[in-house]
Amino acid sequence: MQCYTELTPPTAVTHAISLPFSAPASTDLVVAKTSLLQIFSLKTALTEVDTGINGKASAREHTQLTDRRVLDNDGLEQSFIAADAVLQRSERSHTTSLVLRAEYHLSGTVTSLARIKTLNSKTGADCLLISFKDAKLSLVEWDPERHGLSTISIHYYEREDLQGGPWTPDPKKCINYLTADPSSRCAALKFGKQNLAILPFRQAGDEDLAMDDYDPDFDGERPDPVVAASRPNGETSSTQTPYSSSFVLPLSALEPSLIHPIHLSFLYEYREPTFGILFSSFTPTPALLHDRRDILSYTVFTLDLEQRASTTILSVSGLPYDLYKVIPLPLPVGGALLVGGNELIHVDQAGRTNGVGVNVFARQCTSFSLADQSDLGMKLEACVIEQLGAESGDMLIVLNTGELAILGFRRDGRSVSGLSVRRVSPDHGGLLVEAQASCAVSLGRGRMFIGSEDANSVVLSWTRKAPQLARQRSSGGLSAGDDGDGEIFFDKDGTEEYDDDLYSGAAPEPRRQSDTSTSTPAGDYVFKINDTLRNIAPMKDLAFGRPAVSKDSEAEQNSKGVTTDLELVVTTGCGRSGGVTVLKREIEPKVIGRFEFPEARGIWSVRAKRPMAGNLVPQTSGDGKIGLDGGYAMGNEFDRFMIVSKGSSRTADKEESAVYALTATGFEDVKAPEFDGSLGGTIEVGTLGQETRVVQVLREEVRVYDGNLSLSQIIPMFDDATGAEPKIVSANFADPYLLLMRDDDSVLILTSDESGEIEEFDRSEALLSTQWLSGCLYMDKNGVLGVSKGYARNPRRPDILMFLLTAEGCLQIYNLPHLTAPFYVADTLSLLPPILSADYTVKRPLAREALAEILVADLGDSVAKSPYLIVRSANDDLTIYHPFHFNKPGSPSLFTLRFLKIPNPHLAQDPSITAQETASGGQERRYNPMRAIDNISGYSTVFLPGASPSFILKSAASTPKVLGLKGKAVKGMSGFNTGGCERGWVYVDADGVVRVSQFKPNVTFAETGWAMQKISLGEDVTAISYHATMGSYVLGTSEEVEFELPKDDDFRKNWATEDISFKPKVGHGFLKLLSPINCYPLEPDEVPLCIRTLNLETSEHTHARTQLVVAGTAITRGEDLATRGCIYVFEIISVVPQPGRPETNRKLKLIAKEEVKGAVTALCEVGTLGFLLAAQGQKCMVRGLKEDGSLLPVAFMDMQCYVSVAKSLPGSGLVAFGDAIKSFWFAGFSEEPYKMALFGKDISELGVMAADFFPDGNQLFFVVADKDSNIHVLQFDPEHPKSLSGQRLIRRSTFHTGHPISTITLLPSPLPPQTTNPLPSPQQPPHSHNLLLTSHTGRLSLITPLDEPKYRRLSLLQGQLSTSIETACGLNHRSYRAAGGEGGMGVVRGVLDGALLRRWCELGVQRREEVRGKVGVEVWGVREDLRGLEGGGLVVV
Repeated sequence: MQCYTELTPPTAVTHAISLPFSAPASTDLVVAKTSLLQIFSLKTALTEVDTGINGKASAREHTQLTDRRVLDNDGLEQSFIAADAVLQRSERSHTTSLVLRAEYHLSGTVTSLARIKTLNSKTGADCLLISFKDAKLSLVEWDPERHGLSTISIHYYEREDLQGGPWTPDPKKCINYLTADPSSRCAALKFGKQNLAILPFRQAGDEDLAMDDYDPDFDGERPDPVVAASRPNGETSSTQTPYSSSFVLPLSALEPSLIHPIHLSFLYEYREPTFGILFSSFTPTPALLHDRRDILSYTVFTLDLEQRASTTILSVSGLPYDLYKVIPLPLPVGGALLVGGNELIHVDQAGRTNGVGVNVFARQCTSFSLADQSDLGMKLEACVIEQLGAESGDMLIVLNTGELAILGFRRDGRSVSGLSVRRVSPDHGGLLVEAQASCAVSLGRGRMFIGSEDANSVVLSWTRKAPQLARQRSSGGLSAGDDGDGEIFFDKDGTEEYDDDLYSGAAPEPRRQSDTSTSTPAGDYVFKINDTLRNIAPMKDLAFGRPAVSKDSEAEQNSKGVTTDLELVVTTGCGRSGGVTVLKREIEPKVIGRFEFPEARGIWSVRAKRPMAGNLVPQTSGDGKIGLDGGYAMGNEFDRFMIVSKGSSRTADKEESAVYALTATGFEDVKAPEFDGSLGGTIEVGTLGQETRVVQVLREEVRVYDGNLSLSQIIPMFDDATGAEPKIVSANFADPYLLLMRDDDSVLILTSDESGEIEEFDRSEALLSTQWLSGCLYMDKNGVLGVSKGYARNPRRPDILMFLLTAEGCLQIYNLPHLTAPFYVADTLSLLPPILSADYTVKRPLAREALAEILVADLGDSVAKSPYLIVRSANDDLTIYHPFHFNKPGSPSLFTLRFLKIPNPHLAQDPSITAQETASGGQERRYNPMRAIDNISGYSTVFLPGASPSFILKSAASTPKVLGLKGKAVKGMSGFNTGGCERGWVYVDADGVVRVSQFKPNVTFAETGWAMQKISLGEDVTAISYHATMGSYVLGTSEEVEFELPKDDDFRKNWATEDISFKPKVGHGFLKLLSPINCYPLEPDEVPLCIRTLNLETSEHTHARTQLVVAGTAITRGEDLATRGCIYVFEIISVVPQPGRPETNRKLKLIAKEEVKGAVTALCEVGTLGFLLAAQGQKCMVRGLKEDGSLLPVAFMDMQCYVSVAKSLPGSGLVAFGDAIKSFWFAGFSEEPYKMALFGKDISELGVMAADFFPDGNQLFFVVADKDSNIHVLQFDPEHPKSLSGQRLIRRSTFHTGHPISTITLLPSPLPPQTTNPLPSPQQPPHSHNLLLTSHTGRLSLITPLDEPKYRRLSLLQGQLSTSIETACGLNHRSYRAAGGEGGMGVVRGVLDGALLRRWCELGVQRREEVRGKVGVEVWGVREDLRGLEGGGLVVV
């Protein structure tokens, strides 16, 4: 019994579309990442961009300068940027960034996106039509009331009666795609082999057309069209759906010869829905090119939605066999573009054709008339084409290598007379896209989003240069004072600023051109990257290794206690984007300084303005008054003081305070006679009066100092009315206010006047009579909360909001200085509802959450930040709310503010551990509130101290994520900004160690919720392994080179005379050491397939064993020559390093090489004697390494087709084999005598992609991933009656993941290093093994074993959650996870869905209590079970 849990979201972008989704005037980008749907808005800002020397350098340097972590709050560069960067000439440019609005995990795999304009959407904007696997359509819209997706309808076309006869192929093996009419009259889904589902949408004139047959005698009174037209958003009826009844047509009904459809798409500029379809009567194949040369046809059909009929408008036959896509073209070009592997063909509305061939094979593959541009040498397979501008009609081509090209149309009036293709030079950004693109979407205003599954997705912008300016730039460049005259920018529609009338002779001078020529000359487009969505897909292989630690003793000592024992390294990317990515579950800080301070309890750094000298005249305002900055020096960017609350050296149960001066390298004692540290421990430290006053909050008083720590004011905690002396529990600053929470559940508000004097603020009777649990202040700089409607807002000073939480769990918000009454009250915050609003009520709450603290703070980066309400429970769990506004009709204005709960599956450790870890003598437990830090390495973040120290991090392109901080519990933390540690933080842990830290450079956090560092190598990485003895990673890489036929082949003499200019490309492999880089080149046409570090026996006499690197390769030279392979055995040795490069002290030394028949596809160690098992071709052979460097075969087993997996259980002779076609085998190797024997196999037809052992107590399981993204749990049980004495493996359960699995790895057991047997022992926990899964979409997953009681509890909980939680797009969760995939053809057994179980945190307290009652378990029990699903076996990462 197992549980499948998804640890990180997918990162590979598969589909994207741009549309006004959240509002009629907005421009939103919807991105699909397999099963993740993200909605982005666009933010454009004017930024400084380095122009560099050429276009390529400019674009790449711009990417570095606009990294979200590099810029501070003001958009300025940080001081850690190189000093010479300011010497380069820069210019100002508009930069477009993506800001995530919402994201949804879908129970389905997205196959297409389409834009639909309906009559009655809730916002008046467009709707989104999404297609999924197995013929599902979901129509969704943006719901402003819920601030999220709302499903309008879902349509199924997977019934058996639509699939045809038994001879038709499986619908899962057919390509399904969606296309929509540009006028939103209908959409068409092609599914199965020849089925076309038509979904009509209602239009504004449908009622008028229906009135043509109106008869008053039969139809009653005629409706008034004026009344219908006056309804909002064009609504015709409150109950009328935006769509009509759909229907399914077989494609053969449109045209009898339409047997093999290839692609179809709706066309522009037709009065009725019209689509063009590319098809053939015979199956296109290059093997029969002589007989099936030009067999494709392109036909345009117009649909009659009322009669459900079609009419043929035009047909073009005799098209090349390799055409595969139809791209509709809007005006000014019109018609359709047909894309093939070697050519591009344009068909206009009259059926006239123009084409261009882009390589030498275009002439050989077709007799169709094409313009010859074979000198381009392009391959158009899997290319992506999108229109650049609406005026010129030029189109951007992204080749499968990521290279950019421009397709231009020669127009004669409105007719196209020819096509031309030109490459974009690297100087103009032609290589900005690093790998094959999956989609391209125009965003308007000269911007385009290009998504990729193999590289980072990017937002490109472009400008166009006038020809004369381009020549000047190429010859001498621009002068320093030139602003770039002649540069033409784009307007809202993506066209230039100047409108060019097609028939006007008065065109602007820079754009004067002939009407019969291409729009612009070659090289006119200059591209640059504006923003990036990071991608770590595809993950082809992984390795666990020890983090590299600097040999510097100081750095090694600083990192002690905050570094993991093992790190996870995965291969990512393809082609030029290839490299490796280091993943870690927790944040490992870069420690600048480490100090032993065992008595420290809390720590604060302070930035205060230094008073001017007495003989200087202070600044005065215009009215003669001394302002807040008067008499104080400006420009103090760094923190000056550090105040520490520590245990008293005289009394064990007392605390005292100390102050230190901060320097570039650390801190030192400072002389501050008026700072009395013996008054007690410090509660909080901050500044008021625009940093002219340092405020120290003690338990019994508040002390105010100037910038030199001279005491200026003391405010005691004394109640004149009652004579009580309440003690301060916590404090919160928002200049000029200070909020104090006291132990008698009262609040006190202090304010600073213009002179810096701090005085008590008058409180209303409501504030005095209410018991308050927690509170905070927030400065609404951008007016996001929009709460000043009822007050006269000062435009020069932002709103200061005070959030207070009552003891009953009621949230009240005040707009300071107005304290008469709160302007917003939410009584149900303690219920943690999914949407918190002022009008949300519950009659009989079953339970309430025990809340401890609330905090409102900005989360985000330099691109975008926004306020969030963070609620901390008594058990340290965090609930995050995002504010939004919705004006409900008939409600008061105060009801417009609402809070949406953000999913956060992170569960904190038991906070009672903090008391145990931090207890020291008689010290009482301190209250550690959350810390809001405005800028840590560019992030605006919140830190949670205690037993689960965590950062809440968010980037512009992600939702808030909670990431733990590596190390012990944290007692105190503060931001830290000095010359030696800019934009960092300082904290003290439970052991009394103070660390001054920063985020590690080039590490991102918020995108995946893991610490992620990408290392780009610029080439494809196919395999990776870690050599523990030498501490090095070994990589198998490859790059594409031109392939030439062997000239010395005795049987094929004609190969020596072959002379072609456009040669195919094959991989050329290398074996490399990472850190340091050391390369071993392989033979020509040889690529590495697998690399393993094995402990092999190297001597037959001494039986000595050595850790060696073994690599398996394949040598492929086309279809006519048999594939061969080779086994390499290397030893990593130490050598003399190169001068000045001490890291080059290691090298690969070849000690054995064995050429074999067939590719070597899998390697592993087998047995206890140090033998090597290699899958070579259709055999698996066990070999021993001899002293002479040869590999002696000792045993073998015949296999079937292609061995994709070979895994052994360490310390045993048990071996698992997976075949890419013939399922899964379980075998064993005996050492006396040497023999391989088959124990059992799976009899089903599984295409095994990955597999591994999964021992669970005394039972042996196997987890197998197939080609359909399913995982199967098999068991070897000879005692089972259906196993035929073990010959058949018993299938225990099957689970659909939705993501192609690339590797399955048995995680390292938490046993001591000297133990080699990974099987659990009686002294161990019964379940000590987890499985880590990687996918080709960039998702990490975990399979966790469950015992019987836990499995039963979680199974019942899953059943309740599947019916309690709403799924996005109306999809069925159970059907998605069923054994048959997304069609629900099987029943889920055994494997639980951890993603669904972790959504327990999204429920409100009321709903949780109801579900808990049905399951029959306490809330703490559910919480502990869910914590175990977060990766108990990943403690080493």
